Amino acid sequence: MTSRHAPAQPNRITAPGAARPGLRAWLALAALTIPTLLVSIDNTVLGVALPELSAALRPDASTLLWVVDIYPLVLAGLLVTMGTLGDRIGRRRLLMIGVAGFGAVSLAAAFATSAGQLVAARALLGVFGAMLMPSTLALLRTVFVDRTWRRLALAVWATGFAAGAAMGPIVGGLLLEHFWWGSIFIMSAPPMVVLLFVAPVVLPESRAEAPGALDLVGVVLSLLAMGPLVLAVKLVGADGLTPAAAVSVVVGVGAGVAFVAHYRRRVRAGRDPLIDLELFSRPVLRYSALANAATMFGLTGLLFFAAQYLQLVVGASPLEAGLFLLPGFLVTIVAGLAAARLARRFPLHQLVTVGLALVLAGFVTALFLHGDSAVVLLMTAAVLIGAGIGLSETVTNDAILAAAPPQKAGAASAVSETAYEVGAVLGTALVGGVLSAVYRAGVVLPDGAPASAGETLGGAVAAAGSLPAGAAAEMLDSGRAAFVTGVDVAAGAAAAVVAVVLVTAGLGLRRAHRAISPDAVAAAAPAAGTAGADGAARIPAGSRR
Repeated sequence: MTSRHAPAQPNRITAPGAARPGLRAWLALAALTIPTLLVSIDNTVLGVALPELSAALRPDASTLLWVVDIYPLVLAGLLVTMGTLGDRIGRRRLLMIGVAGFGAVSLAAAFATSAGQLVAARALLGVFGAMLMPSTLALLRTVFVDRTWRRLALAVWATGFAAGAAMGPIVGGLLLEHFWWGSIFIMSAPPMVVLLFVAPVVLPESRAEAPGALDLVGVVLSLLAMGPLVLAVKLVGADGLTPAAAVSVVVGVGAGVAFVAHYRRRVRAGRDPLIDLELFSRPVLRYSALANAATMFGLTGLLFFAAQYLQLVVGASPLEAGLFLLPGFLVTIVAGLAAARLARRFPLHQLVTVGLALVLAGFVTALFLHGDSAVVLLMTAAVLIGAGIGLSETVTNDAILAAAPPQKAGAASAVSETAYEVGAVLGTALVGGVLSAVYRAGVVLPDGAPASAGETLGGAVAAAGSLPAGAAAEMLDSGRAAFVTGVDVAAGAAAAVVAVVLVTAGLGLRRAHRAISPDAVAAAAPAAGTAGADGAARIPAGSRR
């Protein structure tokens, strides 16, 4: 990858076939891991804080879901735009804008005085977060050109994501033991300030060699397609098939059709579109993105009910809840690092299939969270899901980057990250929506109980202190029973979704692996020199469809 203002390949800190990357390459990797770490912390720390947020801001069930969902929803709508924008204006420059904005808005979120203000702040975090994620992956490809070292770098990057997920509940629990809920957002600001000074020193700038003008019409149509469709899933999960959900589907599908027509017109005219839809004609990229969505679906779905279950049903403190979930995140780290080595021996479709099967097994385990064994079963479910995520996401990220030509690195990175965020929205929307619906149907409210008690279990716990002892006990007993039933139903729904993706992605990647002819592999092997993401020598990107 080269800057259009510099001689050929000035930004490559490593070279193809290099024995070992230099110190600056590893410093660059550390800098690129920090934004991922912080974004991941923000996602998991929020789950631990949901009970305290419910008590402090008194949101209804829909608003509580918006607090969680709005961030990945905005991210999902903007990642493609930001990925292609980085290809044009410079990925490091876009990263710096995202770092500054993310740190500033984190401070604003910490001092929100209402659930509505917090939703707005989380939306802005999504805008700046969308600048961070594609830039980090695209720059990682620029720094680590050699395929073998890039796979290791991706494993470290993914480990940063898992480490952030592991740190979130622990750090959040420690902060919530001593400070108010806003402290979980303040912690993001100082590292972002440090990154503003360090990143320009260790990171190279890179952009597409001939980027062309930004497709503004494509930007608008992509937002109108992605946002309403994801919103429709969220609305159906929360309230069923409502007129608002139907309108969202119509708007999203209509915008999607218009986007495809606009794309074809620009291609016929010889003008660069917002994103090259030909990327999706590559089955390895397409099914890897689907697997990415499923792993993030599993993570956010688990986190939505796990922290609340541990605190509101079992009675654990925020710190204890974080410690109970810690083994699952540690296993994610170990599995992610192991995946980089396993990818040398096993093809992509086998690793992804095993990874998704572990996520499925985790949700099946979560169907039995009853009695004294609930904590052990929940920890087991977290370990299974964590292992599946770590095993799958390292190899799928590498496959997506390898399947795209270098000049489309930002767009390919955006595809990978969009899949993650769509999965995050769907995980919270489906699991949270089903859980909330079952809870509302099962909780019994005494006279004088506030409406918030019928919306969330956290609201019921907060309201219990204002009711007579007998009425409060009856309400809490029914609320906890309804919540446990809701977890069972939600875990079953999540297991069904993961099972469908397991079959679809597993078979699709297996067909893609078999479609690589022995003659093509033999011809590509001398030039490639390393194994591809699917276990065979990599075929040049332009010849793989």
